[in-house]
Amino acid sequence: MNSPSSAGSTPAPSSNAGGCSIAPKPRFASVTLFCFKAVAYRLQERVLGGLKSSTRRLLERAAEDKVDRRPPTEAPATRVTPGTVLIREWHGVSHRVTVLADGVLLRGARYRSLSEVARKITGTRWSGPRFFGLRAPAKRSDHGTR
Repeated sequence: MNSPSSAGSTPAPSSNAGGCSIAPKPRFASVTLFCFKAVAYRLQERVLGGLKSSTRRLLERAAEDKVDRRPPTEAPATRVTPGTVLIREWHGVSHRVTVLADGVLLRGARYRSLSEVARKITGTRWSGPRFFGLRAPAKRSDHGTR
């Protein structure tokens, strides 16, 4: 008969033939680092003082706000029409691309897309619209570091 405590529990993760656990191991280092930073903040708060009351109220209001807010969206991509000439300098060389109805023209050669042209120019995969400045660059993530 099953005990009441095991009725709704999930089975323990199985192991493969090599003896490695399939479930990820906890990251104690990140927990330790978090605790270290929390203690450091508390010590700094005692020495230098805490948040201003106006800042604390602002944070409390933001935390209590029940309205679902969407993150700001990226500006729509700039549309190019046939006949538009795009110029991009890459490693000191100016590249002039003419947009056609069914592709693009670079130095007399036709290409299907701006990405194909960007790949030809750089030798690596690029987003064509981003390479030619038609879209904002990707947001750089610093993953919480400075």
